[in-house]
Amino acid sequence: MKPMIGVMPLWDDEKNSIWMLPGYMDGIHRAGGIPIIFPLSTDESELKRLCEICDGFLFTGGHDVSPGIYQEEALDGLVSCCEKRDRMETLVLEEILRTNKPLLGICRGIQFINARLGGTLYQDLPTQHPSETEHHQHAPYDIPVHDIEIMRDSPLYECLQTEHMPVNSYHHQAVKTVAPGLEVMAVSSDGLVEALYKPDHRFLWAVQWHPEFSYKTDVNSRRIFRALVEAADRD
Repeated sequence: MKPMIGVMPLWDDEKNSIWMLPGYMDGIHRAGGIPIIFPLSTDESELKRLCEICDGFLFTGGHDVSPGIYQEEALDGLVSCCEKRDRMETLVLEEILRTNKPLLGICRGIQFINARLGGTLYQDLPTQHPSETEHHQHAPYDIPVHDIEIMRDSPLYECLQTEHMPVNSYHHQAVKTVAPGLEVMAVSSDGLVEALYKPDHRFLWAVQWHPEFSYKTDVNSRRIFRALVEAADRD
């Protein structure tokens, strides 16, 4: 049977509604999994039941991570958070860590995982880490705008078999200090962390770029989705 992958919902403040980019769902489906969008909920028993059903998980992009998670005050006017989502993903992450189930984080996903496990973030890159490297591209979002260097001793290198790769980029927050227990898999030319993993977990990867936008044309984006689904498909 195909593994079921729980996908964290995106939230629209103006419409007061959850929503979803099709690339997250299609990327999982094309890789052989069954994607399921979670409700935006902080009900612990409900989330635990959903986590029991799922074989793997995808933490999507979206709102900024609340700076309170890493003991900082928000920069005035530069941070937009969804506290209910932060609380929900905290509960889901705790269950993932407890059960050792596979997890892939994308964009906000890498930031949230790092912050929740004890790392810190740049709240706003233009303010706190100005750079000539393009990290907040305009549409179309499937076009690479900068390169990353992949560490040869990382599982990402084992998966992609390359040390250098062009990626798309659409974010204004990023990993600042890496959380204890996480290891860097890739960095950008201006020194930002682009991918992390947790060595003592069955499969916990997170990337800063957006394979959900590029999977149709980029084989490496498809390989990343496939790595999640294959990890979720193992007994």
